[in-house]
Amino acid sequence: MDSHTVILETPIGLLAVTGSEAGVSEIRFLDEPAAPSDAVPPELADGVRQLAEYFAGQRREFTFELAPRGTPFERRVWAHVSDIPFGETRTYMQIAEALGDPKTIRAVGRANGRNPLPIVVPCHRVIGSSGDLVGYGGGLWRKEWLLSHEGRPTQQSLF
Repeated sequence: MDSHTVILETPIGLLAVTGSEAGVSEIRFLDEPAAPSDAVPPELADGVRQLAEYFAGQRREFTFELAPRGTPFERRVWAHVSDIPFGETRTYMQIAEALGDPKTIRAVGRANGRNPLPIVVPCHRVIGSSGDLVGYGGGLWRKEWLLSHEGRPTQQSLF
């Protein structure tokens, strides 16, 4: 199966969206300059359109085909993260408890950090037990932007 990548310009910077006929397999934040893609292969058209709608405030859920690679445990974590409603958050502990074992909290954090489909599998909606915005592969400023975009107030730094 041929894999394709499209560079998408968004309010939080450039995203590289990669996938094939099986679905979108990866979304990466790009911090280096790159030219946005002019042409979108048919295999990625739904994903790119739905991401653009999300950033325009016109979409709350994604329905395009996904093809992430991960361990069975990671896939279970991502499934629970995918169930977090738009505009809401859950803690790492709540995800671990939903999986049936609070002792897996660190493993949940690692799996969340390895999420190959940020935004679509909304790992930005997972926060620390204290309510703090902790850890995000795209940087905490992006996590804060995404949560604010979804209507969740975020604590501004006082210093």
